[in-house]
Amino acid sequence: MTGLPASCLYVGKVMHARLKPAKHRFVYRVFSLFLDLDSLATLSKKLRFLSVNRFNVLSFHERDHGDGSTNLKDWVRGHLRDAGYAADGPIFIQSYPRLWGYVFNPLSVYYCYTQSGTLEAILHEVSNTFGDRHSYLLPVMPGGEGGPIHQSCAKKLYVSPFNPVDHRYDFKVREPDDRYAIGIREFDSEGEVLVATFDGRRRALSDGTLARAVLTHPLMTLKVIMAIHWEAFRLWRKGVPVAKRPEQPVGEISVQGPAGGSAPATDQSPAIQTQEIRVSSY
Repeated sequence: MTGLPASCLYVGKVMHARLKPAKHRFVYRVFSLFLDLDSLATLSKKLRFLSVNRFNVLSFHERDHGDGSTNLKDWVRGHLRDAGYAADGPIFIQSYPRLWGYVFNPLSVYYCYTQSGTLEAILHEVSNTFGDRHSYLLPVMPGGEGGPIHQSCAKKLYVSPFNPVDHRYDFKVREPDDRYAIGIREFDSEGEVLVATFDGRRRALSDGTLARAVLTHPLMTLKVIMAIHWEAFRLWRKGVPVAKRPEQPVGEISVQGPAGGSAPATDQSPAIQTQEIRVSSY
């Protein structure tokens, strides 16, 4: 892409497809914020329906992310620097907002740029319904500008009761512009288990677009958590076995250093080769 992205709204669909041991697929309409962490202080002054760190119809709270502190940018930048990244450019986050004061974000994604405008790393922040959170800081490989970004790491956090922790994630990410697209494939030792995607279209961040988003998705964040439990019930009814939740706590973050760099890494294993399947438009 040319130039840095800008804060906006993405409206689209989330799709999940389980491939084994029982096939299961669902699609939900959602909208998501895409925010420059440097602009948080000015958002409330510009928008009537969106506030930062205080209640509104829509709100973004820094304590809903990272380590729960109120300076999210410093938390991300600190991990970038510890891992050997430049960490000298803007950082954007894609996440659901609080709607009527409530949100649950299964996945929030941070896009970390250098001062020159190069996307150097992506941080994938995963949360489960048990109150746990774990992030995966992964490099963006140089070259291939304009094409999809491929990343891979070992799974560390127990998320779904139907998926053990000894799995792997492959991420396929499009650098945000007029379209937002991310795909996540989960693998066990025998192959692909699950595919999840979010595909959205950009909308300017204005009172009008925010109002339309609320009117067309009035209970979206409540629907997210309800859908998680409803789909889990459907999987249980299909006889999908439940994986025991590990007792040991998981750390805050897994890190892979910069591509081609010498920074320490907690997970540097290679990507798994994937097979193409037609389960969504992404």
